[in-house]
Amino acid sequence: MKLLSREQIENLSKFKSDSFLTTSFYLKTDKSRMTKKEIALSSKNLLSNGRSQLDQMEMSKDKKESISQDLEKITHFCSKHLSSYNFSGLAIFSCSGQDYWEFFNLPTSPLNRIIFDQNPYIHPLSEILDQYHRIFALTFDRREAKWYDIFMGEISLLENLIEDVPSKVREGGWEGYESKRIERHIATHLHDYFKKISQKTFEIFKKNHFDWFFLGCREKYRSDFEPLIHPYLKARLKSWLKAMPSDSPTAVLKESLELEKKLKKGEEDEIVHRLVSELEKGGLATSGLKRTLRSLNRGEAQILITTRDFSKPGRICPKCSFLFVDELRCPSCKRKTNPLVDVIDEAVEAAMDKNCQVRHIIPPSKLDRFGKIGAFLRYKASM
Repeated sequence: MKLLSREQIENLSKFKSDSFLTTSFYLKTDKSRMTKKEIALSSKNLLSNGRSQLDQMEMSKDKKESISQDLEKITHFCSKHLSSYNFSGLAIFSCSGQDYWEFFNLPTSPLNRIIFDQNPYIHPLSEILDQYHRIFALTFDRREAKWYDIFMGEISLLENLIEDVPSKVREGGWEGYESKRIERHIATHLHDYFKKISQKTFEIFKKNHFDWFFLGCREKYRSDFEPLIHPYLKARLKSWLKAMPSDSPTAVLKESLELEKKLKKGEEDEIVHRLVSELEKGGLATSGLKRTLRSLNRGEAQILITTRDFSKPGRICPKCSFLFVDELRCPSCKRKTNPLVDVIDEAVEAAMDKNCQVRHIIPPSKLDRFGKIGAFLRYKASM
C-alpha cells in the first residue's frame, strides 16, 4: 500500500495490543543509490539485529513467540518482494499475536530500524508525509489548458481543454475600423476562454483535496486571468510556473518539485522564526523536551514542532498516557511509568490524537538551540 495521507497514519496509530508487542520494520530500498545485493544484505542484518534484541528481552513465552513470527513473516516478505521492489523505502508493521499485518511503500528512504513496542512506530511516516504537499498545477496558453495532480514526486494529468483563440488581425476596413472590431471580438473570445478555464479549475479543485496551487502561463496573460481565479484557489496560489501546455509532464513535474522544495524550506524557516520570537517574548510557546511533553500532557499544545530524525527514550504512564523524559512515577496518579523506546514517536501520536498539528524541521535550524523540539500553545495552564 502506498503512503498517501495523514488518515493512514492516524488509523495505524489506533492499533494497540494489551497482550503483545508490535514489530515496526523500516528499510531503505532506493535502487538508485543501492544495489539489490546491498538492500538484501541490509534487510538480513536488520532482521538479525531484531532476533538478537528478542533473545535479550524478558517477557512471556507468548509475547516472544508473537515477535518471532513477526520476524519470520517479514523475512519471507523481503525474500519474495525486495528484488522487484521499486520504491525508495519500505515500512512493515506486524503483531502476529493479534493477526495484524500492514505495510507501506515509501517515496523516500527512512533510516533502517526495527522496533518492538506496544503500538506501531509511526514517527518516520509522519516525517515523510510532512515533506510533501498535494499540488494542483494548471498550464495554459491561447490554444490549450492542462490540469495536473502532483504528489510525492509523481504527476498525473487530470484533464485538458483545446480551444484555439485567434491571435492575428489583418489590417483592413475603412480607417482600420474593421481591424479594431476584430480585435474586440478576439479580446472577448479570449476573456470567455479564460473564464471557462477558471470555472473548470474550480470544479476540479472542489473534487480533490489540494494544498497548493501552481499556475503556468505567459506573463502577459496573468493580469487578465488572475482576477478570474476563485478566492479559495487564490489563497492557495503559491507560485507561477514557467511551464507551458506544450511541455511534457516530466518537465512540469521537475519544475514543480524544485519550487515545492524551495517553498517548503521557506515555510520551515518561517515557523521556526515565529516560534523563537514567541519564546523570546515569553508568549504562547515552549521548547525543550521536558517542557514540550508537559504541554502535550496538559492539552496546551497547538502545533508540535520537532527536528527530523530526532529520537529520545522516555517513559509513559499506563493509566493517564502522560509522557515523560525520566519520571519513574506519574505525578498525577502516582503509578509506576513504563519505558519507551522513543518518546518523540509517542509525542507525535499524542499530538495527532489531540488534533494538534505536527511539523518536522530539516536540520540544521534554529530549533537545534532550543532542544530540537517545541510547540505553539493554545493557552498556558496555571501551575
